[in-house]
Amino acid sequence: MTIDLDPRGLVNTVYQPFLFAEQRAQIFFGGSGSGKSVFIAERIALDVMQGRNYLVVRNTACTLKSSCFNEIRKAISQLRLNDYFRISKSEMVITCVLNNKQIRFSGLDDIEKVKSITPQEGPLTDIWIEEATEVAYDDYKQLRKRIRGYSLHKKRITLSFNPVYKTHWIYTEFFGEWIDGKNILQTNDLLIVKTTHVNNEFLTADDHAELENEKDPYYYQVYTLGNWGVLGDVIFKNWRVEDLQRPVKVLKDGVEVYVPLCSTFDNIRNGLDFGFAADPSAFLKAHLDRKHKTIYVFKEYYERGKTNDALAEDLRPLLGYQRVIADSAEQKSIQELNDCGINAVGAFKGSDSVRFGIQWLQGYELVIDKSCQNLKNELTLYQWKKDKDGNTIKQPIDKFNHLIDALRYALSEDMDRIPQARILSRRELGI
Repeated sequence: MTIDLDPRGLVNTVYQPFLFAEQRAQIFFGGSGSGKSVFIAERIALDVMQGRNYLVVRNTACTLKSSCFNEIRKAISQLRLNDYFRISKSEMVITCVLNNKQIRFSGLDDIEKVKSITPQEGPLTDIWIEEATEVAYDDYKQLRKRIRGYSLHKKRITLSFNPVYKTHWIYTEFFGEWIDGKNILQTNDLLIVKTTHVNNEFLTADDHAELENEKDPYYYQVYTLGNWGVLGDVIFKNWRVEDLQRPVKVLKDGVEVYVPLCSTFDNIRNGLDFGFAADPSAFLKAHLDRKHKTIYVFKEYYERGKTNDALAEDLRPLLGYQRVIADSAEQKSIQELNDCGINAVGAFKGSDSVRFGIQWLQGYELVIDKSCQNLKNELTLYQWKKDKDGNTIKQPIDKFNHLIDALRYALSEDMDRIPQARILSRRELGI
């Protein structure tokens, strides 16, 4: 069966040369509003009709339905291909009825589940990693192993993202031959395409103006111009990354067994910073080792658009009956979490609590699990302000700090300061 489809007017002109690109590694990056995710979704719909099987991943599963899954559904509709696809919302599987080739979706919060995903017919030929800067390097390496086996089609892995900073593994892995000022790099095995909002023919004048009028220098460089960020005077330099999930030997009922290292932590602290649309709800779990002046962060949660009842539902398996210390400025949200069965209390905030908390955390070594990519991003980007003469002042820029704030809240009761009163929750008061 042959279907005539003219991509003009449906696919942004800048992307049309790459509809059939064959390089094994393909990177589409740049500024916000560039249309890169829309293009990849359109290409996926066309690829599956030609016999390819896709796995679409993001760092966490709960973000997939509202992003990639819906984007591909819209692309199928936009290309007027609805009659050729069967879409299962409950299973999040899209099947081409012409050839039984599929698009399957998975979060990387359980990499073992990803290993078991198999298309209905034929091998997996393609993987799309959306928001790839959120993904750990080890997870990327695991994904590369998933595209193997005989196929008539060349295997490919596609990454899309807004750039963050040049120390990120994506930059060091792929951008060795990249020339700043260019927009395309092509070799036999690598394709890199940089685009910005200027390349998106489907944005309105207001959309373009919103991005061009960005005042923050870092945001303008990254989200308007699509450039890799350059680090300034970062606040935290006392951190390193480890695999805190690695197996260790313990004695259990007189028998030696292997368990994840983080399961041996017994001095757990939980912290939460509230968000919704522009800012994420940010939660983390940490283990405090006072004797060795070390804090181990082994779990993070970083999601936007979550109402408090939905947030409570996501936090319940992460917390159980443990307590979480949250931003005390959000008393209504704290109460709503308690009403949903979450043991949440407000953090104490004394005078100059942000700088005090930063100084206290700087006195410890921070060990971050390799899976906590968003916290690693924040620690790399969180910086001191500068005065009009370019001199650093000891006041942090209020950006890239959602999980860092959650860490301060989690440990606020451990910080060495004169105890002061704070507002207690109803649960603590027994009412």
